[in-house]
Amino acid sequence: MYERIFGDEEKLKKFLRWRVQVLEKGINLLDFKPGGVNSIIQVTDLKDMPKRELRSASKQILSLFQDNYPEMVARKIFINVPWYFSMLYSVFSPFLTHRTKSKFVISKEGNVAETLYKFIRPENIPVQYGGLSRPIDLQNAPPNPASELTVKGGEKVSIQIEGIEAGATITWDIVVGGWDLEYSAEFVPNAVGSYCIAVEKAGKIAPSEEAIRNSFTPREAGKMVLSLDNTASRRKKVAAYGYFVRKPTV
Repeated sequence: MYERIFGDEEKLKKFLRWRVQVLEKGINLLDFKPGGVNSIIQVTDLKDMPKRELRSASKQILSLFQDNYPEMVARKIFINVPWYFSMLYSVFSPFLTHRTKSKFVISKEGNVAETLYKFIRPENIPVQYGGLSRPIDLQNAPPNPASELTVKGGEKVSIQIEGIEAGATITWDIVVGGWDLEYSAEFVPNAVGSYCIAVEKAGKIAPSEEAIRNSFTPREAGKMVLSLDNTASRRKKVAAYGYFVRKPTV
């Protein structure tokens, strides 16, 4: 990758031109009217980035943006940061203004979802980074609003989605950032004496697993109960879920 992207001065200039184009496309989406979106959040994934490649471009990129786009970026978030990033940052830090440095957010591997949730809605974060956004969904309509929650260590949380009609189809997404925990989904009918249905049996969500999507069409009215069991861990996890209900066809 080094030879292909950063191998010589001309290639590095080409990369910098591409990087500026990405920023300019974001600026074109801004709306500088009252109440409009007027700043950008940038997320850079440094996973598996070798030190030599990172050092080659970082200083020029930081200087370029600081000198020419000082107010456009509200936050600059680095995720999956390698251990040596702090050493490189200490080299570049003296050349950065205090305002620029205050915009930096650094997240080590394993804390990606928890970091991104502080600045970006879960429905706008790609599934590979602990969010609920899938490219295929964005082709059809704006993303459905999602809800966030924190599952403390030793805690079990139940999410109840009520008011589901008979014959309606409920589709839900759920994702957990951090270490694994147990997850299950159950449909509970309203009618007394009706049996609960195990839609998804209890099983562990692995730390690297993307958002889970499932759907269910009940024969009678009731509610869906999503359970997150973190009783086997002392560490808190962040989670997000979203859903939509398609009414029964007549």
